Amino acid sequence: MMPFGTPGDWLKSWPLAVLPHHLLSRMVRSATRWRVRWWKNLLIGRFIRHFNVDMSEAVEPSPAGYPDFNSFFTRPLKPGARPQSDQPGAITSPVDGRVSQIGGITDGRLIQAKGRNFSLVELLGGDERRAAAFQEGGFATLYLSPRDYHRIHMPCDARLVETAYIPGRLYSVAPHTTRTIPGLFTRNERLAALFETPAGPIALVLVGAIFVACMETVWEGVIQPAGKTIRVRSYPREDGRQWQFRRGDEMGRFNMGSTVILLHGPGQAEWNAELSVNQSIRIGQILGRFISAP
Repeated sequence: MMPFGTPGDWLKSWPLAVLPHHLLSRMVRSATRWRVRWWKNLLIGRFIRHFNVDMSEAVEPSPAGYPDFNSFFTRPLKPGARPQSDQPGAITSPVDGRVSQIGGITDGRLIQAKGRNFSLVELLGGDERRAAAFQEGGFATLYLSPRDYHRIHMPCDARLVETAYIPGRLYSVAPHTTRTIPGLFTRNERLAALFETPAGPIALVLVGAIFVACMETVWEGVIQPAGKTIRVRSYPREDGRQWQFRRGDEMGRFNMGSTVILLHGPGQAEWNAELSVNQSIRIGQILGRFISAP
């Protein structure tokens, strides 16, 4: 008897585990940027039908209006499509998607799925200093499916302090793999972006996945893989590189479905008690509140 997940979960997950993740992702990245009209129209049309994508929210509602598939996939929404809360201290969802897990960080561990957890330190690249700010704090793991809007927005007012690009595999992050592959989010390629707020530190960890070898941020652009080397960049106040964000500002995007993990420090905030695992969420929806409203 398998300890975690169903037999169907294992049948879906492990064949993908042995594939050449990065090679396949580079091939998909190339194919989704081809500007051959019949090709991109075919991909976009089939995708919309298969995933029942609502194009009425998009700035460009016509599938034919996109130069390539990736432009369609990362399409912007009309102004006002995702209104933000004006409640002081609100922490809003940075993405459209589903709540994979949400709760507290206990003894330096986060829940991945029922019966599985993973290390905060490993998630943040093995750096105890980086992780210290979030020990015994809280986390929300938010899963984006292929049909979801794929831009990422700030959950609160904050200033960028540091980023850490952490190389890794590109396993699928679909629910069946989170139930079966141990330490999934500490094994996949990811970018940890750390911010300061008046109420304390927060982090947004962008987790790559199969066919998602291309994450972007508004301050760096496309995140280029760096082999097996962790790449850290600091943004101190003194050097003039100020990246100050307001709640709802765009901070990055994925080029296929993936996961964002939102972290806050201990005693800093509390999650909305009405949220539950597998619940659908949208950008601007309140996930929690800072205990001391900034």
